[in-house]
Amino acid sequence: MTIWYGGDYNPEQWPREVWPDDVRLMNRAGVNLATVGVFSWAKLEPRPGEYDFDWLDDVLDGLHAGGVRVDLATATASPPPWLAAQHPETLPVTEDGVRLSTGSRQQYCPSSPVYRERARRLVERLVERYAEHPALELWHVNNEYGCHVSHCYCEVSAAAFRTWLEAKYGSIEELNRVWGTAFWSQRYDSFAEIEPPRTAPSFPNPTQLLDFDRFSSDELLACYRAEVEVIRAASDVRITTNFMGFFKPVDYWKWAQHVDIVSDDTYPDPADPVSSAYAAMVRDLMRSLGGGAPWLLMEQSPSAVNWREQNAAKSPGQMRAWSYQAVARGADGVLFFQWRQSQAGSEKFHSGMVPHGGTDTRVWREIEQLGTELRDLSGGEGTASLSGSRVPAHVAIALDWESWWAIEQPASPTSVSYLETLFAWHRAFTALGLVVDFVRADGDLSTYRVVVAPAHLVATDAQLENLAGFAEAGGTLVVGFGTAITDEHLHVRLGGYLGERLRQTLGVWIEEFAPPAAPDLRARGGGTPPPVPLTGDIFGGDATGSVWAESVRVEHAETLATFTGGALAGWPAVTRRAAGAGHAWYVATLPEPAALGRLVSRVVEEAGVEVPAAVANAGDVEAVRRGEFVIAINHGRQTAVLRLEGTDVLTGAPASGLELPPQGVAIVRS
Repeated sequence: MTIWYGGDYNPEQWPREVWPDDVRLMNRAGVNLATVGVFSWAKLEPRPGEYDFDWLDDVLDGLHAGGVRVDLATATASPPPWLAAQHPETLPVTEDGVRLSTGSRQQYCPSSPVYRERARRLVERLVERYAEHPALELWHVNNEYGCHVSHCYCEVSAAAFRTWLEAKYGSIEELNRVWGTAFWSQRYDSFAEIEPPRTAPSFPNPTQLLDFDRFSSDELLACYRAEVEVIRAASDVRITTNFMGFFKPVDYWKWAQHVDIVSDDTYPDPADPVSSAYAAMVRDLMRSLGGGAPWLLMEQSPSAVNWREQNAAKSPGQMRAWSYQAVARGADGVLFFQWRQSQAGSEKFHSGMVPHGGTDTRVWREIEQLGTELRDLSGGEGTASLSGSRVPAHVAIALDWESWWAIEQPASPTSVSYLETLFAWHRAFTALGLVVDFVRADGDLSTYRVVVAPAHLVATDAQLENLAGFAEAGGTLVVGFGTAITDEHLHVRLGGYLGERLRQTLGVWIEEFAPPAAPDLRARGGGTPPPVPLTGDIFGGDATGSVWAESVRVEHAETLATFTGGALAGWPAVTRRAAGAGHAWYVATLPEPAALGRLVSRVVEEAGVEVPAAVANAGDVEAVRRGEFVIAINHGRQTAVLRLEGTDVLTGAPASGLELPPQGVAIVRS
């Protein structure tokens, strides 16, 4: 099977004389897949209803002649200026009432029927012309949905929101009940009175906020599905759209059901020392969204990006190392934005596979090296089982977009970063060499030994039943702070939070929140909250927590750690209970990394999860098994010596005792 290699190809930015050289260099670099047409709407349809496909014919024919497959984009991500000139109502409006303008990209209201119709017409013409083109490998719908405009507050969106609400609730009485409009005299007499949650004098209605998040994600999905419907009617080629890692505004659990292959755009910061660990979490999410199936790294940068305050270049070998990290964690393709670095425009300082300096550059040499290796891996004897294979995991983390939206709303008990909380747990498991899947709390958990539900604020009865049932059927359930405080309507679960089902399984209930307060809270988030002192053998003695703390009342559970300071001194911080054939843990704060690592070690040991033996003499080596191979990557600054039996297929050398330099990679068949 093939490992795809290539990137966004934008020939419309360059004279025709350059195009043959592009194909020649792609062959030299081992490129076998090019994404074409992402931002070409204005060239494909320069005036309303007037289409020009001749240039795209030549591009696709040239790529096909050169043996390069095509991921053909629908070009609907950035409407041409004439659409806004003729229909200014298609432009999006911010929460503060500012109508955004042209001159950038993604300047459309997702609810606009005019935008959707014009997009549909373009897709119809593209499919009609290219559905049978011999170069076509994949359809690429739009681009990075919601990246710049995830929520629109215009009158068109307001009308669509009312329609969405009426379909959801059926009656205004039910909406009033669910939204709790008896508070602050917010009762509505009809759906016509409802507006989007625009800027208001004080805190907006929390359930209205949550519903608008749901609506906004659904409206973007409706745009995507409208284009997919056109493609499906005339083509059986696979369809995708590029996700953006842990992107808060869009519920990718819903979206993943509608793509044939999950693809992702990921840009770890080379200047951030935890980037490789965070990137590992993103890769695990992409694999999980597809149910464990191989996925596609649609975009990354060969070196520096152009949109951070400080745009660090990747160090020598780092691009290659991070590319193999994606392959290790389930990717069957490594692509970049973009092929040739732009000479003009807003992304001219974003690195390209062919940089401004041309082919006599470090970046090009690394691009060529990686392409050659991936080409050999795709067709080399004994390596065919790498692509197409899966990555086993016995540990899962429950990820819930609605909890993410709700826990970070204003008027909450404290400032909690849902993403940082997930990252802390994920990193604790990966530090042990374990691979982690992400799951829905109401999904199939039966294949896992350990499931963690951190800060799962918004929980349905079905989710709580599923989590509790997992423990009672023999699994190990770990529930983190802030979980099941509300139901799906953001109505508080009374009588000790957690919900009766989970409360019985855990053997605890929560009397009160007691999050650590910053010294200066004149503004929300001002100051740095002090650490929360903890102690317990589970931590190896004294430790600290952060972010959150609770008054935990134990009914029938074992206390493994306690708080030791302030009003919570002596109250349980970590509990454990035998629940049916399994066990249920509760953790009422976020322990510091070392303490969390010890806790996680105990959890996996008791759950019977085998922790892989160290594969090198350095702790910065990431090693992941995929199929018959272990892919080892040295993210550290010192050379590491491998402790793996087998042969490195990249070099042919024995893996045991193999020196792995910083950013070095070995693919060991064992």
